[in-house]
Amino acid sequence: MSGGGFHVHGPHDHELEHAAQGSHGGHDGHASGGMIAQIAVITAIIATVGAIFSYMGGATQANAGLYKNNAAIKKTEASNQWNFFQAKSTKQSLAELARDLAPEDKKAGYQGKIDRYEKEKNEIKVGAEKLEAEAATWDTSSDEQMHQHHRWAQATTVLQVSIALAAIALLTRKKWLEYGMFAMAAIGLVVGALAALHI
Repeated sequence: MSGGGFHVHGPHDHELEHAAQGSHGGHDGHASGGMIAQIAVITAIIATVGAIFSYMGGATQANAGLYKNNAAIKKTEASNQWNFFQAKSTKQSLAELARDLAPEDKKAGYQGKIDRYEKEKNEIKVGAEKLEAEAATWDTSSDEQMHQHHRWAQATTVLQVSIALAAIALLTRKKWLEYGMFAMAAIGLVVGALAALHI
């Protein structure tokens, strides 16, 4: 501020001035300022990648739920078809009983019904088995999406730990914490790559 006012320095102002002037410690000031800038840039990159991983994790979780719902629908449809199949079987059994008890001149009519029920049963069975196969495919897809979701979640968590280490490294100026940040970021990227590759 101008005049008789005063100016309050931000927590990083002194460090930046120190690094820019290169005084009161020379090389250490430059190293520390360089460390701050480096960690700030890397943290921004990690946070951006983490946001992408988080989005992918949410998307795969949503897909898993959708696919599981599709599987449930197909299972219900298959169950309905098997109930229909059972009804036709019952009708066929009754027609066979009627044919066996009927006089000779009526047997041909019942036999026609029996043949028709047999044909309809086979068509229903094929449809029910197809629906069951579709349900199994949706279940498998759902499981794959959930596995991928867990991978994205793991990658996001590791990157969040990396960002936390970056913050601590900035506060303590410990080089080993900066190395830890880089190591965790690398692990997070590897896990993210595994997620992208469906591994």
